[in-house]
Amino acid sequence: CFQISCQGATSITTFASFLCDKIAPALHQAVYERTALAIAQDMKVKIPDFTGNRSSLEVCILRYLAEEENFEKFNEYLSSPERFLQNYIKMRVEMYCLDRNRRLEKFLDDSLIHYYENIQSAVFTSTNIIKDRKDRNDKISLWLDEFCNTLKEVLSLPRSDLKGIEHQEITDIEFLNNAMTEALAPLKNQLKGKFADADMSSFETQPHTILAEQFAGCWEQCPFCGAVCTNTMSKHDGQHQLVFHRPQVLTGYKWYKTDNLVIDICSSSVASDCLFRIGEDKWIPYKRYWEAGPPYSTWNIPADPSTQAYWKWFVSHFRTELEKRYNGKFHGKGEIPALWHEMTKQEALKELEK
Repeated sequence: CFQISCQGATSITTFASFLCDKIAPALHQAVYERTALAIAQDMKVKIPDFTGNRSSLEVCILRYLAEEENFEKFNEYLSSPERFLQNYIKMRVEMYCLDRNRRLEKFLDDSLIHYYENIQSAVFTSTNIIKDRKDRNDKISLWLDEFCNTLKEVLSLPRSDLKGIEHQEITDIEFLNNAMTEALAPLKNQLKGKFADADMSSFETQPHTILAEQFAGCWEQCPFCGAVCTNTMSKHDGQHQLVFHRPQVLTGYKWYKTDNLVIDICSSSVASDCLFRIGEDKWIPYKRYWEAGPPYSTWNIPADPSTQAYWKWFVSHFRTELEKRYNGKFHGKGEIPALWHEMTKQEALKELEK
């Protein structure tokens, strides 16, 4: 139990510093929680990648990948689109917060000022309410009730943690007001001093996690080409679907008993007389792909012969890497059309923006 032996001014000062020690961890936590939300909200408004929906973010990711022109990054994206999106958001958040403008520090400062003013105001309000009470002798206990009650929406400061100081013989409540103001200033400065070295590891809930939640949705991938369902609900009704399918080489498809990689897209395959194999020896016509059961039957793949310019450029540009990755060749039935080789990155990106 917290005992204060000396009386008068000393006991009030000691009381104030004890209370500030209790406030410190709650203030630290609140500042970082508020800042994480503030960063996510700010970026959602100011950074073009995040002002739209997941489809527009997907376009930003594809543009970024094309600009980087790094096959390993493409590989990560194709293998695990959800994880890639998380990492992409994380990278953008770090660039935004830790660039030469050190925005992180400013965000933290704003949050600290917000809470500091709330605490100051709670001290002032509690003092005003309690100072003229003549009906009770336990003014400190009443003051603490009022103080915790005023702050309960703002800080996690349990009243039960302050039982040790509620029996103090402090009668000069107005002097307590001044003592609290004096004790709070160094607490604020101490916390502010740490902001200069703060980085993203200081957050319990990461800003990028909050931002990524806003781009949640279905992550099921087409069993033929690996493109992700565009439904914005994770457990949605009805079948999975998407606007643009991709060349099936992106999931490693080859023509049966050859090393020829498949450049056809599933939405043109479903209009053809081709078959695909499941298991050891079961063949299903693409036209009736749903007869293969799940996951095929959970998809709606309408016939559409158009291939996005982006993936034509990608297949042509990373031809060698894809052959190595999938242990196949772009020849025979997998011959890349001459027109694909003429496709420039600029043309691919231009079409993507539409």
